Formats: sequence, C-alpha cells, structure tokens
Amino acid sequence: MKPNLLSRRTLITAVVGLPLLSVHAQVSDLGDAINKAGRQRMLSQRMGKAWLALVHGIEKNNAQTVLDKSLSLFDRQLVELKAFASSTDIKDTYAKLDASWTSYKTALVGSTPSRDHAAAMLQLNAGVLALAHQGTVQYEAVQGKPTGKLVNVAGRQRMLSQRMAMFYLAARLPVDAASAGAEIDKARTEFVSAMAFLRKAPETTARIQEELQLADGQWIFLDAALKRVGTAEAGAVKPLTEVFTASENLLTVMDRVTGMYSSLKT
Repeated sequence: MKPNLLSRRTLITAVVGLPLLSVHAQVSDLGDAINKAGRQRMLSQRMGKAWLALVHGIEKNNAQTVLDKSLSLFDRQLVELKAFASSTDIKDTYAKLDASWTSYKTALVGSTPSRDHAAAMLQLNAGVLALAHQGTVQYEAVQGKPTGKLVNVAGRQRMLSQRMAMFYLAARLPVDAASAGAEIDKARTEFVSAMAFLRKAPETTARIQEELQLADGQWIFLDAALKRVGTAEAGAVKPLTEVFTASENLLTVMDRVTGMYSSLKT
C-alpha cells in the first residue's frame, strides 16, 4: 500500500511558511552562522528544483513562490554571512560564492525555464552548492564545538531533501538521467546515514528526537516517491507533484531540527 502524501494545503503552508524558522535580520552568533551558511546549500538545490518544476509545468504557483522566496532569502543571507565573516579564508569563500551566485541567478531568472537550458542550470547549481558547503564547514571549524557539527549535519539534510527532488525532476525531463539517478542514490545513502548520526548524538534532546521521528515519517513519503523514478509513465504528472510535495514537507521539519541544534548552548 502506497503512503498517502500530506494534503495540498499542507504543502502550501510549508511553502508560504518559508523563510523558515529563526531567520534573523543578521547573523547572531556562530551557531546561527552555521545554520544560515548551511541553509544556502539547501536554497541552491531548492531553487533548481523549483525551476525544473516550472519546466515540467507542475505546481506552477507553488514552484514560482518557492523560487521567488528562495532567491530573496539567498540574497539576504549572503549579505549577512559576508558581513559576519571574520577571517580572510571565509571572506574569500563568500566573495567567490557571490560571483558564482550571480551566474546561477542569471540562469534561473534570465530566461523562461526550459529543457534546453536545464543542463547549464545544473552545472551552475553545482558550483554554488560547493562554495556554500565550503563556507558552512569553515564556520563550523571556527566554532569548534560538537553542536556546530550537528547544525552542519542537520542542515545538510535540508539540502539533500531538495537535491534528491531536483535530480528526480531532471531525470524525468530527461536530462542526463543516468547521472541524476546516481546522484539520487548517493544522496539517499547520505541522508539515511546522517539521520542515524543525529539520533545517536548525546546532544540530541528528547524534543529534537521527537522532531527526528517526524522527519522519518516524511522521509518515508519522499523515498517512496523517489523510487518510482524508473517506473513512472512518460508524461505522468502525479509522481512529479508527489516528489515536490514530499520534499517540501521534509524540508520544513529538518529546518526546524537544525534551528533547535543551533540554539543549544553547550
């Protein structure tokens, strides 16, 4: 029996609810910096997913809302993270990210989303993701606490939820379907391993454990939808919308978890 995905209303709540929790006007401390730096990773993949959803013509209003809000949030957090950077190495990372982001943003909004431009978009997407990850790791190293690693790992789960969905939509176009399938499999393995790591961490409170259980439930929905990538009929819309919906719902829970880790004072 296939799991029933949450309602469209739930999805709309998740979409409109972003920017997600604990998004301040400026970076408040290193825990917040790791959270926001990690959120940039997620946004890079989420924008790619939304763009590809527009190519497919699914969830048009929601996908456009996701794209617009994610663009705005990425811009704002980039300014904040650049301002908070204290070392030359971190400043250099964010200067490079700024340049890479300019090219990616142009690809996202410079023309109507289309299959012809999908491969180029994905290539630029990868460059932004790599630099956003580099910045996150650098901020974690500066903090040098176990909670910093937990914020990084939990935050990366947000990114993986979006990356799997993005490559599902790419595979269904299809754009380099074999590579997309390999990326989904890799991200799935990393996601499952990281969830086990978070559950076992001594810093994980009972309240966070409850949220991780909720995330596990959402992961079941997303994983089931992703596994249908090779069996979905050409032109079928439902599998695409299921992946879009499930990835949004999992993101909402994991962003909440990441914020809870970033608030731990240990």
